[in-house]
Amino acid sequence: MILSGREIKNKLGKEIKIDPFDDKRLNPNSYNLRLHNELLVYDEEILDMKKENKTKKITIPQEGLVLETGKLYLGRTIEYTSTDRYVPMLEGRSSVGRLGLFIHVTAGFGDVGFRGYWTLEIFCVQPIRIYPEVELCQIYYHCVEGEYDKYTSGKYQDNKEVQPSLLFRDFV
Repeated sequence: MILSGREIKNKLGKEIKIDPFDDKRLNPNSYNLRLHNELLVYDEEILDMKKENKTKKITIPQEGLVLETGKLYLGRTIEYTSTDRYVPMLEGRSSVGRLGLFIHVTAGFGDVGFRGYWTLEIFCVQPIRIYPEVELCQIYYHCVEGEYDKYTSGKYQDNKEVQPSLLFRDFV
């Protein structure tokens, strides 16, 4: 079962936290999240799963930034979210997808108990100009049936900035 927009609002301050929250971004069964003004790009041509890959930071100016095709950009949401008792899920907005912009290549599934900013894996089909604070994606919540264990991994919990892959830690 997916929570309605009204139920998301009812759960705020209890099992769901979205900070900052604005009623104007609440949808019938989701909430729109905005893009922060910082992106990361990998600074290496070949990425290696077993090592920490170098990145560089890009700031999106108010007049926008044109994204290149064939390049992965990592961004994050402005909104900090946390959940208890619900599985947070992230999807791109249909208006954004219709422009050929993917905002999560494979990682739109959250864990019960996740706290932090959402890292967005941004990829475009053709060059596109993006802007800071644009409503880029939407979060929605599934109910969990049965007993569960909360997300406790230290790898991405309580993040503060855009996070590159920390997969290399799994090999240590």
